[in-house]
Amino acid sequence: MKRSLYVVVALLVVIGCAGVWYIHSKQPVRDGQMSLKGLQAPVTVRYDERGVPHIRAANQDDLYRALGYVHAQDRLFQMEILRRLARGELAEVLGPKLINTDKLFRSLRIREHADAYVARQDQNTPAWKALQAYLDGINQFQATHPKPVEFDVLGIRERPFTAQDTLSVGGYLAYSFAAAFRTEPLMTYVRNQLGPDYLKIFDLEWQPQGALGQSPALTSNDWKNLDDLALLSQQALEKAGLPQFEGSNAWAVSGSRTQSGKPLLAGDPHIRFSVPAVWYEAQLAAPGFELYGHFQALNPFALLGHNLDFGWSLTMFQNDDLDLVAEKTNPDHPNQVWYHGAWVDMTFRTEQIDVKGESPVVVTLRQSPHGPIVNDAMGANGTQQPSDTPIAMWWSFLESDNPILQGFYEANRADTLAKMRGAAEKIQSPGLNIVYANAKGDIGWWAAAQLPKRPAGVDPAFILDGSSEQADKNGFYPFSANPQEENPARGYIVSANFQPVSPTGMEIPGYYNLPERGRQLDRQLSDDKVKWNLKNSQALQLGIRTDYAAQILEPLIPVLRRVVSEPEEHDLLERLAAWEGDYSVDSVGATLFNQFLFNLADQTFHDELGDGLFNTLLSTRLIDSALPRLAADPASPWWNNRHSREPESRDNTVKVAWHAAVSHLKSLYGQNPDEWTWGKAHTLTHEHPLGKQPPLDMLFNVGPFAAPGTHEVPNNLSASMGPAPWPVTYGPSTRRLIDFADPTHALGINPVGQSGVLFDKHYADQAQRYIKGEYAPERFSEADVVGNSKGVLELVP
Repeated sequence: MKRSLYVVVALLVVIGCAGVWYIHSKQPVRDGQMSLKGLQAPVTVRYDERGVPHIRAANQDDLYRALGYVHAQDRLFQMEILRRLARGELAEVLGPKLINTDKLFRSLRIREHADAYVARQDQNTPAWKALQAYLDGINQFQATHPKPVEFDVLGIRERPFTAQDTLSVGGYLAYSFAAAFRTEPLMTYVRNQLGPDYLKIFDLEWQPQGALGQSPALTSNDWKNLDDLALLSQQALEKAGLPQFEGSNAWAVSGSRTQSGKPLLAGDPHIRFSVPAVWYEAQLAAPGFELYGHFQALNPFALLGHNLDFGWSLTMFQNDDLDLVAEKTNPDHPNQVWYHGAWVDMTFRTEQIDVKGESPVVVTLRQSPHGPIVNDAMGANGTQQPSDTPIAMWWSFLESDNPILQGFYEANRADTLAKMRGAAEKIQSPGLNIVYANAKGDIGWWAAAQLPKRPAGVDPAFILDGSSEQADKNGFYPFSANPQEENPARGYIVSANFQPVSPTGMEIPGYYNLPERGRQLDRQLSDDKVKWNLKNSQALQLGIRTDYAAQILEPLIPVLRRVVSEPEEHDLLERLAAWEGDYSVDSVGATLFNQFLFNLADQTFHDELGDGLFNTLLSTRLIDSALPRLAADPASPWWNNRHSREPESRDNTVKVAWHAAVSHLKSLYGQNPDEWTWGKAHTLTHEHPLGKQPPLDMLFNVGPFAAPGTHEVPNNLSASMGPAPWPVTYGPSTRRLIDFADPTHALGINPVGQSGVLFDKHYADQAQRYIKGEYAPERFSEADVVGNSKGVLELVP
């Protein structure tokens, strides 16, 4: 027995040592010397206290090769999973549940477009050489170091990263901006199946007369498939645990309105939370070039950045650059569609999707003259009927030249307004607002996108009729027609996803947010009594109050006072009436309002739309604009429940929604409303792709944290509309503040940590500071970097 005990102890020691060795072997190396082929001279990489690399090289080729190497050692799995998502290859490692996601991304033709895009590039430009050096750094790291833990868990085989992967991830980025897959089927259903009276709360008009008002004839099977397609487009990124772009704040203030007398730049792009976080921070320095940048996986050029001379931030333009088109097929030849007065053949392409643990799936990708047929993705799994009507997708990402890599290469070096304007003109898809400031005193903003010329009278909020001229495009408008400003007289620029105005006055269809968040920022920035600095700019970024709730409650509080008779509920109602729209973690009004808002939406929209389209509505910005109009219109047809024998009024429906809200909160948090605090119901957990599966969630995920803020406040920590509790899904992906009187002391924060390597000290070391609204220095000067170095990695030829 003693010998057996010794053996067991020895085995446990061996297993423990093996585990420690295994984990240690996966960790990033941030100190010492490593060889890197292709370098012309040694490169120094200093890591600061947050794990941010500060790279100093003798030339730009070495600089980008070193960036690829250090980026890969912190984020290799993120790079792998993103390229697989973009190219429709997730099922190969995540199994059959991702087949439909892969079908969707194959249908988008991103991989095919990326391959063709790379083939026609001039590979001798500085931007292309920088990309190749960066990818070589990634591939050298992958070839010489142990695989990440996730590769072992999922059985991922290593393969080189290519320029095609980089461009494919750019396609994923563009797709994550597009809401048309959800909004156009939804609005077309409301128009066709419910009627124009139901469109009023969405502020949309119907033109039933003439060719441009034609409505495509869709069958019940088509609606079922479109319903599923809308849900899939929303869930594709959620199921993969990957970031999705949702909104943003950015502003630039001229020196006349700042305490320092120099411009101040602020930005916080709103992106779905994930582990690792979307941005990788790094400082790059070589003769003639220096930048502190925020980088995305597989892209060597910073999408956010600054140096001593200039800086910029991004928000989503949210222009509508994708149209869904219902094709009319030939009854005698179903693979022909009516196009410009004649029957035209659709083209075909077959691809194979490898599936973990199962046989490969062969998909047939069809394309009409309007674009790829996207609803084919929903009908080939044996459990669903294919659509009767092919739905094509016209997408500017597939149609524009889009020299986006060159655009961001130039943006990384744009020390004048003219240079940044020229860079913005090359960023054609996805649509982005670039907000810029420089130390010379300039501020500027450009809406970067190619805006398509649609026929007059066409409303792209609906599915278009491919048999008419509705879906035709007559090229793109010139960049000069895009919304933009340079050095406005008011002394500041603010961008917050509201609808911008073209200098030509033309309409720019899009999926814009409500104007409340932008109005709130504009109201505060316009105050002549305030001189802006880093401290009060932090308070502005962290704002948690909204006027949106008041718009809905103002017409409904009198209704509630009429219909609520129970004394304890009447006290609760008055508590809601006195609430001032703040979303602090200890707010009870926020919890009560959000639950009531969901039950109100559920009682009004669910019966007309059914489960699928109702959930789709909740995932779009249409619900945000509809609810204030609905609350103010007692005659809206949405108030009536179609499943009830008696017609309902607004009073009836509001009463039912109120009682449902109170009942739900009592069931979750008890009888005492003082316990219904926002931080208890509204929490942030940063999810890793493997964290979707228990018990791996306890290992890979970070959180939960009680979260302040909400949708459409500056601190836009947002959850999907639904019943409590509300897990936060997206929010500020970083918060940056730069005063160009002292750009070496810019501030920022990462929502989780710099590293994506499990058990690394920088995996989640900023998560607590982020949720508390704290900031960290973005170290820039050589003295500051050297003085705060926690490790020095020498990369040598």
